[in-house]
Amino acid sequence: MYAVNRLPERNTAASPTGCCPEFNPEAWDGKLFQFDNKLFMKVTTRSFLHVPFNMNSVMKKAMQAVDAAGARESDEYIMLSDEVSPWKCDHYISVDKEVPDAEVVRLSGTYLAKVFEGPFKNAGVWHKQLVEYVASRGAKLVNVYFSYTTCPRCAKIYGKNYVVGFAQIEKAV
Repeated sequence: MYAVNRLPERNTAASPTGCCPEFNPEAWDGKLFQFDNKLFMKVTTRSFLHVPFNMNSVMKKAMQAVDAAGARESDEYIMLSDEVSPWKCDHYISVDKEVPDAEVVRLSGTYLAKVFEGPFKNAGVWHKQLVEYVASRGAKLVNVYFSYTTCPRCAKIYGKNYVVGFAQIEKAV
């Protein structure tokens, strides 16, 4: 299996809900993705035992900054979340150019994706399954990110809550 340098299209402008686009799990599950200095705006939310406190306000402010800069990446949009502790989570919002007065980082590496479906409370189980999946593929895990493909409102409308586990790996499988 080889890594692709492009994410599957998720055109946020073509969303039937006016918010999150529908998600196609087959385009992501079991696939390898390669990032080469991919731009992300980094924001941090506070949590209590991994339950976010200020997610809505942080994301609203972040997306306003992205839109004001004209930096929204519409066809390859992704947000990666890294639970760095039970008290905080770093989120990486893909952008197509620098965002003034924001922390913008570049991520590089190979990422193995695994799609999960269910309530957000299953994230701990999904993390364990993702670690086992990486090991079963003979790869060495570097870091784990999750990409929540829809907001809670859109997940309810679509009837599915898909989450993509992104395992950054040391070697391609």
